[in-house]
Amino acid sequence: MTYFSRLTEIVTCNLTTLLDEAEDPSVAIREIILEMEEGVGGARRSCQTAATNEHRLTTEMDAHRTQIAFWTAKAREELGKKNEESAREALLRKREIEDLLAAMQQQLQAAASTREQLQTTLRALEARLADARRKEYELTTTTAIIDTAILENQPTALGSGPRRVELEVPVDKQRAAQIEDDLEALRREMQQP
Repeated sequence: MTYFSRLTEIVTCNLTTLLDEAEDPSVAIREIILEMEEGVGGARRSCQTAATNEHRLTTEMDAHRTQIAFWTAKAREELGKKNEESAREALLRKREIEDLLAAMQQQLQAAASTREQLQTTLRALEARLADARRKEYELTTTTAIIDTAILENQPTALGSGPRRVELEVPVDKQRAAQIEDDLEALRREMQQP
């Protein structure tokens, strides 16, 4: 069974509802996690492609700036030789490249915006995946406690309080730095009277 047809559905889904509707929540959460992992992989590839496009545009724009400098120098050189027609041609070429550069600047802004949106979506998907993994852990731990209690004919301690669940979640350097900044801000906030 496929749970998600689009990445946005992963971000907006209610795991509890999906699991409540499932015949076997343990099997369902595993399938959900597999789909989420595929979605995260696709989002990572999209982020990489967007970053590559942004870098390509930046490189091309740098090359065009070099050409603008060349044609400007060429126009000066031709004008110094009293060859106004050649200077005009060089300035025309310079102007054409400037127009191209202006259009590419808009493309670069769009590419940067797309990359940022994709990175935001990727972080949301990774957060949702981490949540699903915590749910899976809770399900398997709860099932193990119930199974053990049934075998030993003892009451369960499911309501005994929250358990700390630590799962390894990939965090990029930028995100780790943001978390450290947030942590430092909380420390300062807590020290204020």
